[in-house]
Amino acid sequence: MSQDRSFHEDWLLIGVGAVVLLLATLLVKVEPNEAAVTEKAKVVNYAKGWFAKLEVWGEPTQVQNDTQQNDTEKKWELNWNPSRAFYAKPKSGEPYFLGRSLAITWLVVCMVFIPIAIYKRMRPGPFLLGTTFLFSLAVLAFLMASHATVKYYNFEYVLWALLLGLVISNTVGVPEWLKPMLIGDSIIKVALVIFGAEVLFGKLIALGPPGIFTSWLVTPVVLITTFWFGQKVLKIESPSLNMVISADMSVCGVSAAIATGAACRAKREEISYAIGVSLLFTAIMMVVQPQIVLWSGMDKLVGAAWMGGTIDSTGAVAAAGAILGDDAGTVANTVKMIQNVLIGVIAFAVAVYWAARYQDEGVAQRVGVSEIWKRFPKFVLGFILASLVFSFLPYFTNYQGVIAETVTKEITAPLRNWLFCLAFVAFGLETDFRKLWHYLRGGKPLALYLVGQAWSLILSLIMAYLMFGILYRDRIQEIMGK
Repeated sequence: MSQDRSFHEDWLLIGVGAVVLLLATLLVKVEPNEAAVTEKAKVVNYAKGWFAKLEVWGEPTQVQNDTQQNDTEKKWELNWNPSRAFYAKPKSGEPYFLGRSLAITWLVVCMVFIPIAIYKRMRPGPFLLGTTFLFSLAVLAFLMASHATVKYYNFEYVLWALLLGLVISNTVGVPEWLKPMLIGDSIIKVALVIFGAEVLFGKLIALGPPGIFTSWLVTPVVLITTFWFGQKVLKIESPSLNMVISADMSVCGVSAAIATGAACRAKREEISYAIGVSLLFTAIMMVVQPQIVLWSGMDKLVGAAWMGGTIDSTGAVAAAGAILGDDAGTVANTVKMIQNVLIGVIAFAVAVYWAARYQDEGVAQRVGVSEIWKRFPKFVLGFILASLVFSFLPYFTNYQGVIAETVTKEITAPLRNWLFCLAFVAFGLETDFRKLWHYLRGGKPLALYLVGQAWSLILSLIMAYLMFGILYRDRIQEIMGK
């Protein structure tokens, strides 16, 4: 298949996610017996055990001293054998090696990646080698996260995946044969479409109003005030650089920088500067912010909404949200996707303002409804569609609810975790601080970003606490508990 740039990649990624969900549903059925019409129908999952889940290892074990007869005279020994993580411990029966599950997981990942590889015109050799390398790092990230002490301190796999990628990219560097597989954005979008099946529509409805207030109210306020600060206080010489940085920081990073850069005719180097600073601080915030939430004792749903409204990248929000847990991840991703909807609208508004303020009529004519649709993050539609289908699936028959629950908990959720991990490895490999460090020497533009981000953090935290911690708290907790 030849690559057609007129075909938006998001449509392909929605299709990949839809196929995954369809096949996962076909792999689950209810046994034909009388229990099939009851709520506790027996469900057969043909994909059970396909996706590897590493066991906890490194737990201290109690060993009795041979010279002591008293049971109280026992000592503890630390178990540092990581191979224990690769042996499943069923409730009944002997432990068994997870090699088969790991092989199947790798194969499924390859099948998910194949359409993306074709679209991006990857060659088979680098594709297979790159996928295997990413998968190996993902296994290592899960291994590190499954250590007993690490789990106790809640350092999730997403953190280790990112750090592994960062260590490689900032030391030995990324080899040329691996660079085509640095497709973190594509992987995370497929994972989010699949994730939509786990977020029932009732949750989306409940999270919608507080999410809209947190994103749609704070975002334009931060954008306008930051741009004003850059023009009137810092007196930045280039208004277009000011606008691109303000939009990049207040909306959603790279996509917003590109969209508003086109709307105000920013220079290529101005867009590059904004993206570089955004990538640098996104890598920091996605690690630091969830730890602030945990260490401060902040309500996790409030913290998740705060992160969804302030961390620039959708993938980084997914990573940070996963550290706080499933419910927090749902809130963070939903708030971020609500914010993403503003990309096209803001690009249009910037174009109109630029035409009126800087007499650039050509920009106003170029940016219209079609431009809003062009900039719209279409993978969000896949997320919503998956949520709708799996929300209303139980109404089709008496037992489809049991099937939907089995599909999401036993098939798509484990696969989604692997895709998240692979995406975060890719994000780390894509981030070379040596190439981004020179963006910190910018003086006024850097000050603009820091002041704007600080302002965004404050306003977003206030709004997240007001919406998710007070006004809608009981309703959200009720829905998330179902």
